[in-house]
Amino acid sequence: MAKLKQKVLALAMTALTAGCVALEPPAPPLPDPAVPTQWPVSVEETGLPARAAPDIGWREFFHDPKLQTLIARSLANNRDLRVAILNIDKARAQYRSQRAGQWPWVGGSVGSEHIGGEVPSSNQYSATVGVTGFELDLFGRARTLTDIALQQYFAQEATRRSAEIVLVADIATLYLTLAIDQELSRLSQAKLKNYQESASLIEKRFSLGAVSGLDVEQIHTQVESARVDVARYDGQILRDINALILLVGAPVEPAVLPVRPDDPIAGFVAPPPGLPSETLLRRPDIQAAEHRLRAANANIGAARAAYFPSISLTGSVGSASTELFDLFGKGSWMWSFIPKVTVPIFQAGRLEANMANAVADRDIALAQYEKAIQTGFREVTDALASAGTLVRQYDAQTALVDAATRAEQLSRLRYQAGRDSYLVLLDAQRTLYGAQQALLATYLAAQINRVTLYKVLGGGWTEGDG
Repeated sequence: MAKLKQKVLALAMTALTAGCVALEPPAPPLPDPAVPTQWPVSVEETGLPARAAPDIGWREFFHDPKLQTLIARSLANNRDLRVAILNIDKARAQYRSQRAGQWPWVGGSVGSEHIGGEVPSSNQYSATVGVTGFELDLFGRARTLTDIALQQYFAQEATRRSAEIVLVADIATLYLTLAIDQELSRLSQAKLKNYQESASLIEKRFSLGAVSGLDVEQIHTQVESARVDVARYDGQILRDINALILLVGAPVEPAVLPVRPDDPIAGFVAPPPGLPSETLLRRPDIQAAEHRLRAANANIGAARAAYFPSISLTGSVGSASTELFDLFGKGSWMWSFIPKVTVPIFQAGRLEANMANAVADRDIALAQYEKAIQTGFREVTDALASAGTLVRQYDAQTALVDAATRAEQLSRLRYQAGRDSYLVLLDAQRTLYGAQQALLATYLAAQINRVTLYKVLGGGWTEGDG
């Protein structure tokens, strides 16, 4: 018995000192996302400065102090982000629990056993300290499970950063939308006032017989149409504020709401020169997909380890006695050592199925990783393609508003001089109003595109020094 004990102990010490046999594939397969090696739209064509978005903190990127206040509040109070942070805490705890399983657990126990009946009664008292069911990690199973938990923790951390990016971008987008809706409301109110003044003049001219009843009904149509727009934009403003409160996760006072979209709230950002992968791989969502791929790759090692025997050790030292007062007395010392070897013999295909499942999970994670890169590439190229065209569109729309303004002024003068009917002036007013609305919509699209480009390049989760 003593020789057997020495051999088992020697085997255990050799396994612990020599390390584990690595059954995990050395590295996950490299992704092949099949995306171009260069951006289809060069940085020079956009006219934007070349600087990596993750290097620009959101306080540096967003200039508006009110928007900075709202973003800071949302990062502290948003419930979706809070869930993401709690998921990190959960993943960290799971990793620590799994890592603790690589080491023996030492515990103590005190017990008593009383036997009676038709046989003579007897008592047995014991107090022991020892290790129960510690598995020797000869084939790296416990270490592999720890690696899986670690990669899952990294994935959750990256997911949290990605959630911050989305939240920052959503707050900025909603802030811009609210500012434009307020401006559209002011525009519709100004138009309503203008139409009401025109209606008053036309009604006086109609009473004098200078115009027909058609002119009166046409101006009344414009007045009511303007009323509809005022009510519609007022409702949209309330919905924007409600959505902003939900994203911020706290009450939003009027002092931090936008007033006028006079200046750009954000600076332009463009990808640095080089391959798109060098930029995209810094996106947290792509990093999360990579960590999930590494976890799935490590799971193959755990599936392989199931083919091999497992050795667990249980041992304890203490004392035992038939009398409680003699429990720690002379002659009560005892020890036990129970090595256990479990060898898989017949599993009815379970091990092969688990192995095939692990390989399939790895291949799925690889495909998802490649899809994340492809999606990121498309989002960046779409935003880049819009960056230059929106600037040109805004310039053209501004020129259109200027032309429509001059046309409306001339039509008004001709109508007042009696040279044109009110239908001509009405058409000019509708054209001007539509051009002004389109100009604001183009401005909003250009500003949101800046935010989108910042987001899809992986910026927005670093606060910066601003």
